[in-house]
Amino acid sequence: MLFLGIDVGTFETKGVLVDAEGEIVARARRRHGLSTPRPGCVEHDPEQDWWAGLCEISAELMHAAQGSRLGAVGVSAIGPCIVAVDEELAPLRAAILYGVDTRASAQIRTLNAALGEAEILRRSGNSLTSQSAGPKIAWLRDEEPEVWRRARWFMTSQSWLVARLTGEVTIDHGTAGYFHPLYDFDAGAWDVTGCEDFVEVGQLPRLGWASEVAGTVTRRAAEATGIPVGVPVIIGTTDSPAEAVGSGVVDEGDVMAMYGSSGYFIRVGDEPITHRELWAAPYVFDRSYVLAAGTSTTGTGTRWISDLLGITDPDDDVTFARLLDLAHESLPGARGVMALPHLAGERTPFQDPQSRAAFVGLGLQHTRADLARAMLEGIGHSAAEALLTFARANVQLSRVVAVGGATRNDIIMATVATVTGSPQHVVGSPGASYGDAFLAAHGIGEIPHRADAKGWGEATRVVAPDPRSFEQLRSDHQDFVALYRALAPLAARRAHRFLEVADV
Repeated sequence: MLFLGIDVGTFETKGVLVDAEGEIVARARRRHGLSTPRPGCVEHDPEQDWWAGLCEISAELMHAAQGSRLGAVGVSAIGPCIVAVDEELAPLRAAILYGVDTRASAQIRTLNAALGEAEILRRSGNSLTSQSAGPKIAWLRDEEPEVWRRARWFMTSQSWLVARLTGEVTIDHGTAGYFHPLYDFDAGAWDVTGCEDFVEVGQLPRLGWASEVAGTVTRRAAEATGIPVGVPVIIGTTDSPAEAVGSGVVDEGDVMAMYGSSGYFIRVGDEPITHRELWAAPYVFDRSYVLAAGTSTTGTGTRWISDLLGITDPDDDVTFARLLDLAHESLPGARGVMALPHLAGERTPFQDPQSRAAFVGLGLQHTRADLARAMLEGIGHSAAEALLTFARANVQLSRVVAVGGATRNDIIMATVATVTGSPQHVVGSPGASYGDAFLAAHGIGEIPHRADAKGWGEATRVVAPDPRSFEQLRSDHQDFVALYRALAPLAARRAHRFLEVADV
């Protein structure tokens, strides 16, 4: 029996076929686009970027599975996103993406004033940030009322894909936990009190746990995807919890550090914990919880600096190898150059969508290598500051499991490990789709225990703190935080002025 896992990421969709022992039988991937129609807005086309990619990957993997029985399907995707759909599940506009989309700042202020920040924190276990889905629904009401009035459902990425596969409109508790302030963290239920002017409970998907079966593949979906009619499809979750499961992050105190297009860090626990600077949500299993942090720029920063320095190759692996080789021509500390990599604002702990990137300390003696190293170290400092937020919240981290493309970058990894003092246990995970396959097998009872996931994710190497650069990087990190605080007021003024000009 095989299990199909599919994950829709920011820039590509990946799929795997896996057996019950975790052995990968086949894999596939498809690139897709990303739209930034105006500052602060980041979108996907659900039909082209999500559904078409899922259909292509499913068809390819089903061809590879000929002669084998498919036990179940698991789907994950970026989130929380907002896709407004009609009664037939047709999207009414492009999907509004997760925390990298910062358009709803005004709605956050309005909701904070109307409900009270203390009440929002009590209900949601979280403060409102760009990662919150609720304000983005309010944005649709304010800015695109025609779309808002036509919406039958407000869904997220994987919930819409699962609905297209099964006809069932569902969402997992873990993703719903980011629909603040619409989800009651303690009760594990929707609560739209004070938000009835922009959403009704009946417009939100049915709640369940990630590995619960949402429904089975319909005939129409089977024709589009090649997946046999009647195969069970689990409710699924967002990409980061799915990747955590596939990396074996299931025990109390385990942390998954996902270094992808952005950075995401989730700490698993058996008890709910809330903190103003971190995101609290249920995990994928009943009576399990996460406390999470995120950064806005990781892989997007390496891509941007590669383009800027003119070293981009059609093969991404070649591009990033060139970038790393160039950065190694410099020294730890980048010979005095520091980069603030806030190309799309920043999330934990600053929660500042208006922050912007900067290089400081440049002199005539500096080279392209110094710029490359400064950006890579800046990405590392950004991730380290997010991880250090757990310590400030008095939350113990027992093991940090590092996954994602940037784990191949020894400068980023060494910076994070050295600044935080936490070794990075690098797992060569195939990605969130691998965790989706585990959850699918778990959901139909083929793999009965969640602890079995630990056998699926094994560390390939450990990046320990570097004593040779300890003093340099620890001192640099203090300057990194000070740089953000010094530039934040200027960035906010310039962002406001730029938006005024854009409006004209």
